[in-house]
Amino acid sequence: MTTSVTWRASVLGSQLAELLRRPARMLTTGSSVLVAAFVVFATVMAQQITENTARAHFRGTPAAVSLVVTDTDASIGPAALRRIRALPGVAEVAARVDAGAPVSGGLSQNYLQLRADPGTGPLSRVRLAEGSYPDAPGRIAVNRPAAEELRLAPGRRITLLFPDPADPEKTVRSTLTVTGVVTGTTNADREAAGYATGEDLLRIAALSGYSRLDIRTVNGAGTQEIARRVRGVLRTPSPHALVSSGDKVRAVEARAALAQYREIFQLIAVFLAVAVGAAALVATSAFRIVFAQRLRQLALLRAIGAQRRQLVTALVTEGALAGATAGTLGVLAAWGAGHLAPLAARVAGQDLAAPGFPAAQAALVIAGAALVTVGAVLAPARSASHVPPLQALRAASTVTAEHRLRPARLATGLFLAVTALGLVALLVSDLPQPGAGGYDRDLTSLMVTVASAALAFLALIALGPLLVRPVLAVAGWPLRRLGTAGRLAVGVVGGAPRRAAAVSVVVALGVALVGGALVAVACLGGYTDRKLAVEAPADFRVTDPKGFPPALVQRLDASPRLYDVLAYRTLDITVGQTRQTVSDLDLRALPTAHDIDTATGSLSALRPGEVIVAALLADDLGVRAGDTVSLPAPHGRLRLTVAATLAGDGPAGTGLFVTPADLGRLGAAARPTGILADASSDGLAARGEARRALEAAVAAEVPDPDEAGLDVPAELRDVTLGDIRLVGTVALGLVGLTILIAVVGVVTTTSLTAVERTREFGLLRALGLGRGSLRRTVAAEAALYGALGGVLGLALGVPYAWLAVRLAIAPAPLLLPTGRLLTVFVTLTAVTALAGLLPARRAGRATPMAALGDTE
Repeated sequence: MTTSVTWRASVLGSQLAELLRRPARMLTTGSSVLVAAFVVFATVMAQQITENTARAHFRGTPAAVSLVVTDTDASIGPAALRRIRALPGVAEVAARVDAGAPVSGGLSQNYLQLRADPGTGPLSRVRLAEGSYPDAPGRIAVNRPAAEELRLAPGRRITLLFPDPADPEKTVRSTLTVTGVVTGTTNADREAAGYATGEDLLRIAALSGYSRLDIRTVNGAGTQEIARRVRGVLRTPSPHALVSSGDKVRAVEARAALAQYREIFQLIAVFLAVAVGAAALVATSAFRIVFAQRLRQLALLRAIGAQRRQLVTALVTEGALAGATAGTLGVLAAWGAGHLAPLAARVAGQDLAAPGFPAAQAALVIAGAALVTVGAVLAPARSASHVPPLQALRAASTVTAEHRLRPARLATGLFLAVTALGLVALLVSDLPQPGAGGYDRDLTSLMVTVASAALAFLALIALGPLLVRPVLAVAGWPLRRLGTAGRLAVGVVGGAPRRAAAVSVVVALGVALVGGALVAVACLGGYTDRKLAVEAPADFRVTDPKGFPPALVQRLDASPRLYDVLAYRTLDITVGQTRQTVSDLDLRALPTAHDIDTATGSLSALRPGEVIVAALLADDLGVRAGDTVSLPAPHGRLRLTVAATLAGDGPAGTGLFVTPADLGRLGAAARPTGILADASSDGLAARGEARRALEAAVAAEVPDPDEAGLDVPAELRDVTLGDIRLVGTVALGLVGLTILIAVVGVVTTTSLTAVERTREFGLLRALGLGRGSLRRTVAAEAALYGALGGVLGLALGVPYAWLAVRLAIAPAPLLLPTGRLLTVFVTLTAVTALAGLLPARRAGRATPMAALGDTE
């Protein structure tokens, strides 16, 4: 009993006793740290699950391989192979070589990878699924992707085009019989490929040697001695060959397979660091409120002799304990979620590996949570330690809100703001104009942009209280029109600007990141649309330098599977010192014409004697709209007036666009050399039908279909737009963590302030304010925190997003996704209002008699 009294009698003991007496308050102050710890350790668990699953599913060099010989020169010949197979201790050798060849027989330029494999035994990388494995020259097995893509099956024949040894400009055809379908046992077997034994593949592809040997040794044989003998055999014919152990090669392959996942999680770590910073800001605000509620107790300790250093130590220790507790709870919750994930995946029909328990990482997260909380509590603790002893004699247990900033804080904020603006001015002065060439984009400019944004946010933290009332005058206008509850909410938030700023800057950080991501994705999407307007102006592009018969164009135009069929002619000429392609393609007739930008002039109707010039050629010639260019023609030179210069490249790499009559004067043949067409409807199925109709028409109307080429720019468009959507989704998901922390901060602040405002709530009830109105007032206060943060965040995030986009991609348009930004603002305001419902319910329980009570 004596020990207990002594322990509680110390300054540190009194604060710890207060903490233990109200554990709910400890969890409330550490709630943001708890969420951050959960997210961080959940990411650790997710990385373990991902890597363990990848290891479990990874298949590379077979486990039976003892030694691997690699030669980038592919100079391991048949004679050296026979000598290695005859070495003592060598049980089996699988000779490998990778090659490939285009597939003959149609418009589609399909490509078949060719790989050497024994087909059976422990060194084989394939398993037979159908038919038989080739055992003679002129035969081949294909994998599943090749069978599906090229519609192959055992018994079918396939013709490949190989370079002619006598004339590399020509090709020779090699017709092979498909004997079977195999499934690969390695992760690399995802593209169309054909398989044969090493000896047969050398004959098929006319190769002179192998690039790799997989060696299986006899049980008990010394691999080091065999490796020495193999090096001796290869020293003369293959001096650059490397001999490695199978275990080493498998380890390297496994690390390479996991490298992509580690890079992804390293990127996630950057966003987690931002979320942890936001959690620290929320914790700082929470501890400032809690310490303000205990000012009378702290003043009493000062009155009985407690030193400021003792108070700071006690309060920091309290913060460390709260952080460690929150970190432990977050780690345990994430650990449980990580072990539930494989079970949930199994129910959904997926296979995920168990994560285990990374004890070292768990300890680091808990220690990090304690350190973050200590850093967050230092400033509030030092501020609270300056409480005068006379505060113990005052009626109020808290101090009134401070409206003025201390000179040091004001000077620091102004310095940060001026420095950030100075960096922005420096960057803007060096910005290139859209379409300008010669601009060197480097990482330094983007890093300076990030540094400027960080300084601007720090300035916002320092000067936030000065901005609350001006912003509130605008953001709070709708609430004032909603009656007493709205006016009270605006008055309360504006009456405590430091508290409002402390909460709003965390929301502003999240909104700045989300708004910046939306603006960046919108600008990147606009740039991609303009780029695809040139690179993928149609779903299909068919070309033939010999020209297409008019009947083909008519047939395609009449096909119900195709629309927007557009035929054009091209001609290669010399302009200046370079070869350029001239076309009579009507850019205005393209479905993507509205996304094709001009640097000078406009894409109006092109008249005879006029030309449109692509950006690079216009820069080389030094021309703009209104200037003239001279082009070589069969009977002299043709002078044309520049009607417009493009902001980028022309479709299909074309540098000059003229009218059909002018192209004829330049010497072009009458037949069209290119055809653009779109599928008649959207969707992969409709595109497939359109492609088959196009191929059938070319096969029927063109004398030599193999000379024609078919490109499907729609596939590039799908991949590019899919990547943009994926990047946008991932970015929003990652920066959304900061929004989550901000919402937790709003809940924490409104919950803690509800405790100290019990008298205020009781007085409002005594003055006739109903429970419902009081609840709406508190909820409106929470909504105002979100609105303030939204306004400040958008004001900070949008300009910096524009600046970063322009620095990274000079031609990118500066777009403002107003609808999405407004949705973010409204949604965040609504979410923060919902976050205030819990403390609003507590406030609604206040009675008029509470005005006579004590808040402590």
